Amino acid sequence: MIKPLAILLLPAAILTAGDIREEVLVSVNNHFISRRTLAQSVEQETAALYRKHSGKELDEKLRDTREKTLQNLIDFFLLEDKATDLNITIGEEDMRGMVENLKKQNQFTTDADLDRALRTSLGVGINDFLKRARQNEIQRQVMSREVFSKIAIEDQELRAWYEDHKDEYKQPSRFRIRELVLAKGATPEEKAAAKTKLDEIQAALKSGKTFEELVRSHSTSPSKSVGGDLGWINKGLLRGDIEAAALALKPDQVSTPVETDKDICLVQLIASEINAVKPFEDVKQQIMEKLQEPKAQNAIEHFMSGLRSRGNIRYLVPKEQILKG
Repeated sequence: MIKPLAILLLPAAILTAGDIREEVLVSVNNHFISRRTLAQSVEQETAALYRKHSGKELDEKLRDTREKTLQNLIDFFLLEDKATDLNITIGEEDMRGMVENLKKQNQFTTDADLDRALRTSLGVGINDFLKRARQNEIQRQVMSREVFSKIAIEDQELRAWYEDHKDEYKQPSRFRIRELVLAKGATPEEKAAAKTKLDEIQAALKSGKTFEELVRSHSTSPSKSVGGDLGWINKGLLRGDIEAAALALKPDQVSTPVETDKDICLVQLIASEINAVKPFEDVKQQIMEKLQEPKAQNAIEHFMSGLRSRGNIRYLVPKEQILKG
């Protein structure tokens, strides 16, 4: 979208900014919807529908995609201006925080890893995803303040819904361990030396040495530099016998030796979250909005009708022509 301050509105409804020329279809207050913007939005929405639906359901969804997408673009600008009136802002710091949370939740190291995952699962890159996320958050905050806040839901009703739908708030089972790895070696002498080293380590543990200290001193794994800490691991991703040994432990306990073809492993459980459910307080607002929404349909439509009637919406190309493409 070309920034309004960098454009000149011409009689032929063409936006000019430098060498870029775009046909403007609709103006919404001080915002402009160009043919290219609408086409890109329709393309993205269509791709999303193909990923979610098929058959007759898909045909029905596609029938009015262009009209709904156009209305959504108009409504977004109306809501964005309302957010400005309400001093609601979603800044770069907020969006950066969203990126970091997504990376943390999905165990991605870099933005590029997240970008690839988004393109695979949603068909959009990180920039387009964040643009949509920002739009959604603006709409959510405006609706929350102007509509949902006026619909009361008792705390008892929220808690009852949470108890009945806990399965919806389950988190992936995961655990966090430290590993101490000893190479078994190939010759009988090397294997005997590894066994002697293992005995020494176990004796040191009994004498009060910390597992992390012993890892840093004796482990042959690259993880020794971080005290053997492998971070949070989703259940089912680690070698079966090592995972089973880890999950049989209580926090801070150390397993009996687990032997692989080449190594001897000791693991210490740091923490585990098995079949954990998000706490009520963490999802209370989400449940509030879910329960408010059915009660708010008329209020939402009334609120949006008011924004549309008060907004300065001008079709610079007849709407019928826009919808024909």
